[in-house]
Amino acid sequence: MITGEKISEVKAVSKKRMRKKPLNEVKMVLPSHSMNESYARAACAVFVSQINPTITEISDIKCAVSEAVTNCIVHGYRDSIGLIYINMRLYENREFRVEIKDKGCGIQNINEAMQPLFTTDRENERSGMGFTIMENFMDTLKVTSSGCGTKIVMTKKLAPLSEMRA
Repeated sequence: MITGEKISEVKAVSKKRMRKKPLNEVKMVLPSHSMNESYARAACAVFVSQINPTITEISDIKCAVSEAVTNCIVHGYRDSIGLIYINMRLYENREFRVEIKDKGCGIQNINEAMQPLFTTDRENERSGMGFTIMENFMDTLKVTSSGCGTKIVMTKKLAPLSEMRA
């Protein structure tokens, strides 16, 4: 007889099999110094360059990554130094996926934080456009947060090579 526990195990195994296997994957951990934002942006651009993206696609990715990492530095860790975890993946279907995490203070209300012009740091003239920029430059954006960190997952489907040569 199959128990509920066994069914859960089978579902978990099935989900693992259904996940796409990346062509390549890189993980980085950076201290949340503002100077590392440019390093993260450049590393993502170099990584995605393996599958010959357009200049516009590289610019979009760099801008979105820059915003996500800046959020970790400015809002997640505020006046302290913590670690930023970046996981980049490339898939056979020319999809780029980046996950950027911190273990900072978290976001109390994600829906409110994702509204254009919302910021928790008006003193330093922050515009509150970070999530809006990420949404506009990437195909998907998912934000999860708890009292001990935030995770941003973004994907960008790159144009087929055949379209680039036309």
